[in-house]
Amino acid sequence: MTKTSPRSEFFAGCRGMIPLVVGSIPFGIIFGTLSNELSFGATLAMSAFVFAGSAQFIALGLLAVGTTLPLIILTTFVVNLRHLLYAVSLVPYLQRSPPIWKLLLGFWLTDEAFMVAIARYNQADSSPYKHWYHLGAATFMYANWQLCTLVGLTIGQLIPNVQSWGLDFAMSVTFIGMIIPYLINLPMLVAVFVAGVSSLFTHSLPHQLGLMVAALLGITAGVLCEKLNLKG
Repeated sequence: MTKTSPRSEFFAGCRGMIPLVVGSIPFGIIFGTLSNELSFGATLAMSAFVFAGSAQFIALGLLAVGTTLPLIILTTFVVNLRHLLYAVSLVPYLQRSPPIWKLLLGFWLTDEAFMVAIARYNQADSSPYKHWYHLGAATFMYANWQLCTLVGLTIGQLIPNVQSWGLDFAMSVTFIGMIIPYLINLPMLVAVFVAGVSSLFTHSLPHQLGLMVAALLGITAGVLCEKLNLKG
């Protein structure tokens, strides 16, 4: 068995995050480029303290149409409710960790960090430093997001109509790439299919509630399918 250490796990987490970091680069640059509703410092602060790509884009859109601050906060809160599902999945692996670890990994929890970290936690080896892998993956994505926001604010805003290049599609491809490796049985396939179809029908719900409704429907369908399989 390969001997691990906090350092080796940390850098392994960074390496594991590389494909997803590459996919998020256009997303981060476009965010910095489109942030005309905020000042330079406010844009950097949003990326530093909010650190939630989809919520940041939604907040920008709502600011552009003059939405009130409470409604912006409510909408972004709903959009990020999916992180509650991620957190529940991580509880078995982090429940005995010191509070500072839970605080830091909770703040840096993203779709990408979750996907990379949960794959490491689920591996059969008994390394006691898997949370360091999680930390490496999460902080690498955080650093990348800050750098891309800065690039978008500086170089990106000098390029005309960069938002029309369709670079944001890279993030959709990244998410598809994150999901595919986990579709290893029928309940997972059913969950993803039901969530995907439901998201189309619930897209018009206010405050992005369709995301949570689709997620819950997908989870319910997956659980029911698993139970039916077990009984069969």
